[in-house]
Amino acid sequence: MAEYQLYCFGESGNAYKAALTLELTGSDWEPIFVDFFNGEARGDAFQQINEMGEVPVMVHGDTTLTQSGVIQDYIIEQSGKLGGATPQERREIWRWVLFDNHKLSSQAGVTRFLMNFLPKDKRPTETISFLQARLQGAYKTLNNHLVGRKWIVGDDISVADISCCGYLYYPEEFGFNRADWPEIDAWLDRIATTPGWKHPYDLMKPAFPPEKA
Repeated sequence: MAEYQLYCFGESGNAYKAALTLELTGSDWEPIFVDFFNGEARGDAFQQINEMGEVPVMVHGDTTLTQSGVIQDYIIEQSGKLGGATPQERREIWRWVLFDNHKLSSQAGVTRFLMNFLPKDKRPTETISFLQARLQGAYKTLNNHLVGRKWIVGDDISVADISCCGYLYYPEEFGFNRADWPEIDAWLDRIATTPGWKHPYDLMKPAFPPEKA
């Protein structure tokens, strides 16, 4: 058994944040597949692990953690990596993690779900358009911040980068076109050349549609 177990599935950008943090820190970890689209996360057995009924969940010995940012913070503590070089950098990292959680991943995850994992006749077009408009503002903020920078904070990759990229490598349509955002595009390329980087569907087993698994 690996040192860390991560309950996850490939379509979850939030699980990808935790999985990629584990991978880039060289942690000994294994993914445990959660069949989200068939309701496993909402079942009694899974909710004994996480009452919130969500992935990711990470188990490390007697410690069980949920929420991607909490898991990332724990991995930083355990590994001494990806957490910034100074207290000022650490605070700036978490400023961007919170920005991502509120403005970027939260909108992108819902939009992608509505556009790809609901039947076409149940997709709320007005809601999708509203969320896509909000995402444009988040992309603009991130793109502008990256002008003249290789990484979101400091001189090296951190969990700020891993958090903000959480949904941006997925192939499914949700209103993000890399060509429209040249600074984000170059930044995503830099992350992808980091030793240990893997696409979410290579790090974690996809759950939907079944033929992708």
